[in-house]
Amino acid sequence: MTVIGIYGPTASAKSRVASEVADRIPAELVSSDALQVYAGLPILTNQPSQQTRMVGIWPLDKEASVGEYAPLAHAAIDEALAAGRTPVVVGGTGLYLRAALAELSLPPAPDAGARERWERLYDDAGAEAAHGRLAELDPAAAALVHQNDRRRVVRALELAEAGASLAPDEDRLWSGETRHPTVVVGLDVPKEVLERRIEERTRAMFDAGVQQEVRRALTGPISLTARQALGLEEVATLPREEAIAALVVRTRRYAAYQRKWMRRIPGIVIVDADRPPGEIADDIVALARSRERLPRP
Repeated sequence: MTVIGIYGPTASAKSRVASEVADRIPAELVSSDALQVYAGLPILTNQPSQQTRMVGIWPLDKEASVGEYAPLAHAAIDEALAAGRTPVVVGGTGLYLRAALAELSLPPAPDAGARERWERLYDDAGAEAAHGRLAELDPAAAALVHQNDRRRVVRALELAEAGASLAPDEDRLWSGETRHPTVVVGLDVPKEVLERRIEERTRAMFDAGVQQEVRRALTGPISLTARQALGLEEVATLPREEAIAALVVRTRRYAAYQRKWMRRIPGIVIVDADRPPGEIADDIVALARSRERLPRP
């Protein structure tokens, strides 16, 4: 049985397409989104309405990682296959999609206390000094990370100390090998259509109460990884219209980044997604049944 992967930029209707696929064949939906793993922010993280594995599995105070996500996603996929259902892995976080579909060679875990030590260096010696130390240990990573990005500078220092790098050969993450026979479909939406959808969806989030949701979430402990949820700070701190404008800009930038990643996935079949989700689902089901690898357009 073939595993189906559905990838695309935010607002490309991935969840709706996956739901339509599940209406056509016995399927199990599995999320590969780095923020949908959290409970407590369903509106902000655009969690699907249909039951989906790997959604809302962790509290907001948990530090999430792809290393902890991967075996859980593998188990969900294997259980679906054992039950005779097609796993449909859907999401817009490229690394999490890859982690669900394949065995990743992940960087080694840092020594105990390493993060706190590098955080102290950053806070006490300053951003420039911490970035300078990174340039000594891992020049390639330093070239990719701005010195004011505290989280990534600290992470890069952790990895460098452990003998790994924040700037590895990205192609190793996207090798063609998967754990099971897999077809990955990319949803391609014209830029102007995607930008319109992003603004419409952002306004719908505010109408649905995303401001109240974020305020509730911030009354309790929240991890650094959960704080990476797109728009969390803007929704929490800005008036409604300013927050909407800021979130639209950030989401459009993120969508552009996702579109670039999509084109790099080996063997991906790019489909026109500027049409009803049911039509797209029909094409995906036919492709999975034939296991045909269509040429990239």
